Amino acid sequence: MADDSRKQGADNNTPDDEAALSARLQRLGTRLNQVSRPTENASSPRPTADASAMAKGFRLSTELVAGVVVGAGIGWLLDRGLGISPWGLIVFLLLGFVAGVLNVMRAAGVVRDNR
Repeated sequence: MADDSRKQGADNNTPDDEAALSARLQRLGTRLNQVSRPTENASSPRPTADASAMAKGFRLSTELVAGVVVGAGIGWLLDRGLGISPWGLIVFLLLGFVAGVLNVMRAAGVVRDNR
């Protein structure tokens, strides 16, 4: 029954409709080719994903995580050694976060290195 309705709908198309549809499809194809293919006048091809940008992102995230982990480790060791739990962990975790953010800013070039 569904096939009968499809066949009837297909028979209702007139040749003018098909010609108009074919012309629109041809124009659309032409426009898509112009947009998707860069012209020869372009100075360089479209940039693709840059591996160095990914590497920089991994480096920045590693700088932050390393600062927090080292700060937490030092704080935990001080808590265990001096018996001042949990204050050493809290203080050094915050100091590690600040150091990590500072390292990220230095690596990104936002803050100048004082060396």
